[in-house]
Amino acid sequence: MDTPIPNPLEKFDFSLLDSADFKEDSVREELILPMLNQLGYGISGKNRIIRSKSVSHPFVTVGSKKRPLTSIPDYLLEVDNNYSWVLDAKAPSEEIKTGSNVEQAFFYAIHPEIRVRLFGLCNGREFILFRLDEEQPILYFHLSEIDQHWKQLHLLLMPDAFRKAVANTPNGAAESATKFDYKLVKPLSEIKSIKKQSAKRHFGVHGYFTKQAHSVVQAYIKNFTRPGDLVLDPFGGSGVTLIEALMLGRKAIHIDLNPLSVFMVQNLIRPVKVAELMEAFEEIKVQFDKNCPQTDVEITAALNKYPYPKNMALMKNADVDSIEDLFTNAQLAQLAYLKHLIQHIKDSAIRDCLMLAFSSTITKINKTYHPSSSRGDNAGDSAAFRYYRFRIAPSSVSLDVMNSFSRKVKNLVSAKVEISGLINDKTVHNAQVYKGTATHLAQIKDQSIDYIYTDPPYGAKIPYLDLSIMWNAWLDLQVSEADYQLEAIEGGEHDKSKQDYSKLLAKSIQEMYRVLKNDRWMSFVFAHKDPAYWHLIVDTAEKAGFEYAGVVQQNNGQASFKKRQNPFTVLQGQLIINFKKVSNPKTIMKVNLGADIADIVTQTIEGIIAKNEGASIEEINDELVIKGLELGFLDILSKEYQDLTPFLRDRFDYEEKTQKYHIKKDSKFKSHIDVRVRIRYYLLSYLRRMLQQQHDPTFDEIIFHIMPLLKNGTTPEEQTILNVLEQEAKRVEENKWRLKEDGQQKLFD
Repeated sequence: MDTPIPNPLEKFDFSLLDSADFKEDSVREELILPMLNQLGYGISGKNRIIRSKSVSHPFVTVGSKKRPLTSIPDYLLEVDNNYSWVLDAKAPSEEIKTGSNVEQAFFYAIHPEIRVRLFGLCNGREFILFRLDEEQPILYFHLSEIDQHWKQLHLLLMPDAFRKAVANTPNGAAESATKFDYKLVKPLSEIKSIKKQSAKRHFGVHGYFTKQAHSVVQAYIKNFTRPGDLVLDPFGGSGVTLIEALMLGRKAIHIDLNPLSVFMVQNLIRPVKVAELMEAFEEIKVQFDKNCPQTDVEITAALNKYPYPKNMALMKNADVDSIEDLFTNAQLAQLAYLKHLIQHIKDSAIRDCLMLAFSSTITKINKTYHPSSSRGDNAGDSAAFRYYRFRIAPSSVSLDVMNSFSRKVKNLVSAKVEISGLINDKTVHNAQVYKGTATHLAQIKDQSIDYIYTDPPYGAKIPYLDLSIMWNAWLDLQVSEADYQLEAIEGGEHDKSKQDYSKLLAKSIQEMYRVLKNDRWMSFVFAHKDPAYWHLIVDTAEKAGFEYAGVVQQNNGQASFKKRQNPFTVLQGQLIINFKKVSNPKTIMKVNLGADIADIVTQTIEGIIAKNEGASIEEINDELVIKGLELGFLDILSKEYQDLTPFLRDRFDYEEKTQKYHIKKDSKFKSHIDVRVRIRYYLLSYLRRMLQQQHDPTFDEIIFHIMPLLKNGTTPEEQTILNVLEQEAKRVEENKWRLKEDGQQKLFD
């Protein structure tokens, strides 16, 4: 039996990487040095860390005296007086998979004074290792997942590996040094570090109606899976789940009914030679600049010669009747000519990639384009993405077609360069992208999926197929009547009922249950204020066989435009509900709290106001949804409190400046709710959550959680809390508490 190899970074807090003070020197001292020491390298002896080896560039000189340019590798590792490998450190914000940093490390490895076969880079977030004779990395991982890769890292880079000349482990997922036990995985709490536009692969290539924060998706995939696992998103959208899974060394399946979604994702991950892509673009640019229709005569001739979408009706709430009415004649003519030039490219991969950039250009070259008031004309968006309808902009902006197309090609190239070290000819087979419906996952076998992360449509919020018609028409992508019938939305041009939507979403959840392996997880993203949809999801999931495992309130950074426009209809951020597929699932608890539901709602609102010293509508609604889920009164909320605004305005004061609710002036928190009921309410909710997280809290932890929620009312003595606690929970160990077995049964029955 192999002796476990200690992980040198086990106690490191990776949230420190988000601090502005954590720079390259911190990466070297806090992360790289402990790794090298654990691998067996030191400042003296046979296995040395060399920090002062200066090398000159054989081709570059500077200044009038032609002095050679010199530089020093961060770490040159030596085994038995022979150089073995090179490691370069970078700041957490720097790119290490491609580009100049990789070229610099490569230069160190091939330098005549060094000559080693392996070179690596580490920026604190990621570690990557290359072999000189291979174009793709032989090892890559996020440093926060080092326990999954430490054994392979050790086998590749320990001094004995170089002594025995066995540094030739094939690329791919390594055998884990620590066994990954899916049964012991715990749900995540809120992800604090939100990166919305830092990834070129997700921002700048092509807009879409909703996009998950890639850092959140990445954290969930890392938590619930191990490298090599298969991840599914049956409502794939812009492809964040699939792409982040691939970037983490997992396999992934992306399914969406919208052909625009499929086209975007397929061509973003499709490997191409960037030089050939740019060569094709330059040829198109020359032809376009030479023959672009500008005059009225040229525009009329182009409209007669080159195809463009005609006689295709838009949604009833659009400002115009058909697709061609969304464009000026000049825009139609120039876009049609540009598409004509792209379509004549022989290489299908390059042609489709340029069509992806073309599609993104359409987002800006139309009469619904709304520029940004703060960031300029080029930083706006199409009304379909911003307002969820085709709204003609109140003031027109005339952007140059080729300039916009050039920007989009540049963004696409940046995205492809960013992912090329991990998504390339050798690895792209790990991705499966399908046009299809989540209600019938025919291409996926029973119990073959390791994890599901998905952001499904919610009711009448976004009619995706109706709103995608402008892009699908220009791309010649077909949407059938059957597609519209299978789309899980409410309303839309097909006027689908809430019952239609509910049935389709329920079928999707049943299919997800079928394809997911036992003891694996499903994370459902929720971003709608109507509790009825929560009730539908939980009820359907439990009937399918899932076990509810808690909900997380996840702030996604800046409030969306839709949220700012309609503050009482959309949640701030989102809630992520977690389910687990287990052999004997327990159903969500139903508790008779011994109080009127209006009192419980009031109690919850008062609790969150007390905790936050004032609470926004979003904070109140999110807290009610979570408590409703945990304590089984969500169905009542969905019927009686669909709009909380009148209830809040009647019972609380609203501060316009902060947009927060407070207890009415000169009044106290409601005290007519029996204090023991109030304690039991919060105690059951807290112990329920701790049970799901497999954590037994101490009495102090319980007090610290409950007391802030009860302040300003009739605040109980600790003894009162202890009395209620002894009724509902049992002691484990000396000073820890767990819900009683009969209490658990009561909660889940």
